[in-house]
Amino acid sequence: MENRKIYIRSTACVVKGEGVIIKNSTKNGKERSIIMGKSLSEFLKKHWNKHKKTKKALGESFNPQNLVFTNSKGHFFDARDLCRAYKKALKTAGLPNSRLHDLRHTHATILLQNNVHPKVASERLGHSKVSITLDLYSHVLPTLQDGAVTVFDAALDQ
Repeated sequence: MENRKIYIRSTACVVKGEGVIIKNSTKNGKERSIIMGKSLSEFLKKHWNKHKKTKKALGESFNPQNLVFTNSKGHFFDARDLCRAYKKALKTAGLPNSRLHDLRHTHATILLQNNVHPKVASERLGHSKVSITLDLYSHVLPTLQDGAVTVFDAALDQ
């Protein structure tokens, strides 16, 4: 975590009758890295150090897969439990109801609305092509037209 990067190399998925399994590739088959902000990086460092202490106290059978986030037994979170915790946090914070996946859309929208290059947003989302990102988030782009006109007008005035 020293370089503030998260490396996406595999996918966890639920298989009926088997539970959670790890696929040794991502959804699109490509590994990627995402740079974290400083506050997230610091949070994860503290969390990981606490997690290592728990593992040391409970032994090697706790979290044998070295997961960053686990349930109390050191195994994968059940997706339903994670969604319930998310809904509870929304309610506690007085925020409107949404799906956990909506955080991904919010991230992409904020990036595009703040003039982050669509290729960078696409890479962060793990899309195989920037056109996927542009198609999915085209509703954000009309507001960027005003900014483009302002930049162009300013360039002409120079």
